[in-house]
Amino acid sequence: MTQKFLVVSDIHGDFDSANAMAEAFSYHQADQILCLGDILYHGPRNVLPSGYAPKKVIQLMNQYKDKIIAVRGNCDGEVDQMVLEFPITSDYNVLYFENHKIFMSHGHIYSPDKLPPLNTGAAFLSGHTHIPTTTNRDGILLLNPGSIALPKQNHPQTYAILDENGFTIYTLDHQIYMHTNWL
Repeated sequence: MTQKFLVVSDIHGDFDSANAMAEAFSYHQADQILCLGDILYHGPRNVLPSGYAPKKVIQLMNQYKDKIIAVRGNCDGEVDQMVLEFPITSDYNVLYFENHKIFMSHGHIYSPDKLPPLNTGAAFLSGHTHIPTTTNRDGILLLNPGSIALPKQNHPQTYAILDENGFTIYTLDHQIYMHTNWL
């Protein structure tokens, strides 16, 4: 049985968006959540999300602690790790899905413009820009689910599903926004 990953990034303490993550997890019957950072704090350059309630986000995220694989975003700190019951302080994570190496990073250290060493057929998952993308560069998939809380450049709030069909970005009403197949 193939795994299905819900991919989210840039929650920024918005409880409504964390709830949308939980709802998408159930709706798609995902197996795990790949969280690309910026979980609790909205950051000095972002507007305060309308549903900003980091303490509620902590409670909700901790309910999924055994389902989350996360990386640290530029707005995440050691103090956040003290309240979250799953690891968030790694700058990157690597996992293998079917025949593909998947490199996860928030996007502020490694990014589509500063990739780690990857071979053809690999995928690079990042958030940080709040802009959903599915790009193939020299046989490497550059994938960004966008922001589930604070989208930029007139994009809607989005999340993604990573499965045997590829990488599909959805709006919060579960409509397909973008899709790319595996190489």
